[in-house]
Parts: sequence; structure tokens; C-alpha cells
Amino acid sequence: MKWHSELVLPVTVTVIFTITFLVVPAVSACTRILWNPSDSVTIVGRTMDWAESTQPKLWVFPRGIQRDGGMMGPVRLINDRPARWKSKYGSVVVSGYDLGSFDGMNEQGLGMHLLFLTATDYGVPDDTKDGIQAGLWGQYLLDNAASVDEAIDLMKGIQPVMVEHGGFRSTLHLAIEDSSGDSAIVEYVGGKAKIYHGSQHRVMTNDPPYDQQLKELSKWDFSDATRKTPLPGNVNPIARFVRANYFLESLRKPRSEREAIASVLSIARNASVPFNAPYKTPGTIYDTEYRTVADLAARRYFFELTTSPNVIWIDLNAFDLREGGETKTLDPNDIHLSGSVESNFQVVDQPPF
Repeated sequence: MKWHSELVLPVTVTVIFTITFLVVPAVSACTRILWNPSDSVTIVGRTMDWAESTQPKLWVFPRGIQRDGGMMGPVRLINDRPARWKSKYGSVVVSGYDLGSFDGMNEQGLGMHLLFLTATDYGVPDDTKDGIQAGLWGQYLLDNAASVDEAIDLMKGIQPVMVEHGGFRSTLHLAIEDSSGDSAIVEYVGGKAKIYHGSQHRVMTNDPPYDQQLKELSKWDFSDATRKTPLPGNVNPIARFVRANYFLESLRKPRSEREAIASVLSIARNASVPFNAPYKTPGTIYDTEYRTVADLAARRYFFELTTSPNVIWIDLNAFDLREGGETKTLDPNDIHLSGSVESNFQVVDQPPF
């Protein structure tokens, strides 16, 4: 594979050939929380923490969309062997900068979440695999996989590619889960993919890599019935990782979907970074911009912008996801939006990616 930028447009997008060619601040942001106590309850939430607005938009994509993993917006990045595919499944996603999907769920109940990991190294381009710019890594899986097992199998044939936008590199790791409660976390460290597969992998934050996060978690004893264990109150990734795992252990069985969504959202809020919070190293930890929660069994997706007082949601079953159906979008930055917002989506001529 050969990676380069062919079009010269307002060039805010550049392919990164090696990490040493570009020095930007490290980024530690976001938390993913999966609650999967049984097959009937599979709720997943995440926070998006970022240095500026990612210009988030909600998108509903039908089946049958043709995509090119060598494109980032209008810029072609990959000259040789980009991944190209036609989506098998419809999905709802949150985009960033209209360049890729950071979070979402498909009609089969597969969820996807891209978070930052500064140790990410996708490795030397492999000529035996199709290249895909990292911002479309998760969308590729939503388009083509119905389960975590299928997604892991699909990843054997692709390789994410490091790209840059606005001074930030796409140093991403991935969390996926399905409606059965299965889960996987995928990281590229030292140029090789590391996959942690199993329903026990429920929380993911950022640095350090996941194996080191698990090692840190092993130092904590949450078995005390009196729950007097002092918890770390910082906003760094390890502190958030420990707190989210602790509170997941204490959730009670939900009596309704409403209570289940509220339960996961309560932990996501606890793991969020308040505006201008102290203890943040400049350039590494940022305020929470939004939170999402998905009911993977019911195919309902909830979104909360931190600058808005309201939670909004959509029922993916309410959309026509058949091939040839309409691509629809919604800008959530509207203080008047509240509750179910399927009717607020607008039709667009073509998907952004």
C-alpha cells in the first residue's frame, strides 16, 4: 500500500508516514462503559472529551452505501489498495468534522466507539491488507459486521492508517460490543494489533494501553461489602477507569429501559471531565463535549451535548434502512431539541464519507 494525499485543497488533512514526522500534543480523552449483566440488558455509554468542538452530527445511514477507505472528506489519501465496500447494514453514528464516525450502532445491535490512545502505532503498511483511514475504521465494522466475532474476523483483512486533522493525529483504539453482551477492545501498539476479547472487558479509557490499565485495576479491592474503598477523584484516564469499573459493580438490576439508560448515563457523567477541571496536563486531557448511550437490544441511541440541558434519542427501527433509502442527519447543537428526535432529521443528497 502507498499512502499519500493526492488532492491539494484547503489542506488540513495529511497522511502521517511515521510518527516522527509530526509532533503534536498527546491526547487522553473519553471513557467507554459497557453494562452487560445478562443477554436481556446490554447498554453501552461513552464520553467524548476534546480540546474543541468536534462539530458532532448525528447520521442515519441506510444499507447499500458505497464507501472508500482511502478518502477523508474530499481528499484522497490512499493511492494503492484502499478498502472499498458496500454497506450491508444501516447504522446511526456521531461524526466528527464530517470526516469519520467516532461512535455508533448498527441495525444488528453492534456498537462501536473510537477513543484516543497516544501509544497507537498502526505499523508499516501491509501490502496484503486493505488500507482504511482511521476515522472510518469503526464505520467499516458497523457497515459489515453483525457481531463482535464477525468484526474481529473482518479486521484481519484491513489496516487502519494514521491521518491528521487540525493538528491532531488519529491515534485511536477501538471498543466494540454486541447485543449478546460480547465485547472486544482493539489496540495497535508497537505496530501490531492487540485484541482483548470477552464480555469482561467493559471499560476503556485512554493511556496507558489497555493491558497496563488492567494491571492498575488489579491493585484495587472492590469486594468490601461496606464499599468504603476510597476512589481516585482525578480526571486522568486511570482514575476514570477505576471509578467506572467500581460503579459498574454496584449497579442494581434495572426495572425498565429508562432505568437502565439512566444507570449507565450516571456512570458516564461521573467519568466526565468538568469544564476547566484542575489536574489536567495542558494538551492531554480535555473537557467532556458530549455523552452517548445505546440500548443495543432495542436499537435506541441516546445523545447528550454537555452545553445543552436535554437528552435526545432516536429509535433506529423508525427509519427506512433499506438499500436506496435516504441518508439523514441532525445537528444536535440546538437547545430546543429534547426527547425523541426522529422527525427532526433532515435528508441529505449523499453521505459525508
